[in-house]
Amino acid sequence: MKLYFSPGACSLSPHIVLREGGLAFTMERVDLATGKTETGADYRTVNPNGYVPALALDDGRVLTEGPAIVQYLADRVPEKRLAPPAGTFERYRLMQWLNFISTELHKAFGVLFNPQTPDAWKDIVRSQLASRLDYTSGQLAGKSYLMGEDFTVADAYLFTVLGWGKYVGLELLPWPPLTAYLERTAARPAVQAALEAEGLTG
Repeated sequence: MKLYFSPGACSLSPHIVLREGGLAFTMERVDLATGKTETGADYRTVNPNGYVPALALDDGRVLTEGPAIVQYLADRVPEKRLAPPAGTFERYRLMQWLNFISTELHKAFGVLFNPQTPDAWKDIVRSQLASRLDYTSGQLAGKSYLMGEDFTVADAYLFTVLGWGKYVGLELLPWPPLTAYLERTAARPAVQAALEAEGLTG
């Protein structure tokens, strides 16, 4: 398998999952500004939408969209318990978290990253985001990870998105469960390896 990624982008989530799962993979960096990969290829021939991540399978098929990719990877290594078994209620709970992170957190951060977003709109988004972080923080109280004591693919995604706070001036100190969660997750060997491979440990 090959993961198309951009350092620190949402592709960090499947990157972490690949390493947590002990799966064999290669990586190809994408320059999102030029739309070219590190080999000079036009990335839109891989993912017509032009954004990361994309996972190229050994049989030539390509899977896009982070929540789909991480579940695919988790199902390759069920013994790693990166996702509850398909069809169980807990699997739907995992999907619930992946959708929440994608629509309520990820998209909000995207607005804050956009230099063309008016400041007034950014203020509204920050307020909405604070409410979502209140909820997430409350759900983590008394638990190591979103689903309990097992690290799952939802944690790889949440860790990635929460890490963007420092780039948009969103301080997480008002939510101690979130800062503790980030530290706990960052200490995992697979997460450390992913961060180092993307040049994010400096």
